[in-house]
Amino acid sequence: QEQLVESGGGLVQAGGSLRLSCVASGRTFSTLGMGWLRQAPGNERESVAAISWNGGSTYYADSVKGRFTISRDNAKNTMYLQMNSLKPEDTAVYYCAADVDYSGPYYWLPRPYEYDYRGQGTQVTVSS
Repeated sequence: QEQLVESGGGLVQAGGSLRLSCVASGRTFSTLGMGWLRQAPGNERESVAAISWNGGSTYYADSVKGRFTISRDNAKNTMYLQMNSLKPEDTAVYYCAADVDYSGPYYWLPRPYEYDYRGQGTQVTVSS
């Protein structure tokens, strides 16, 4: 059983930055494919970014490419999402997710249902 805990969300003005963290416990973190999902009010959950087991392969949604950076530190069992140049449309609950069956490389963005575990989420609100 994998447990994922996100942190780092908050309220920020448009153009600002936030860094989300996800701490994992339960399995060997370094064997997992990982990703970030988000869900805005009234919208379906969507994939934002994915990262391979060793961090060597990443993939981003077009909407965040060039603004967000996904990374991981296997020694700390932690994954990050650096979010720059934030826009009001980035407002959502952000979730950390883990894939037991596939750990990369990523040539596509996994769909939310393809992940096996998900955290409780952290709220990101971007004001205009």
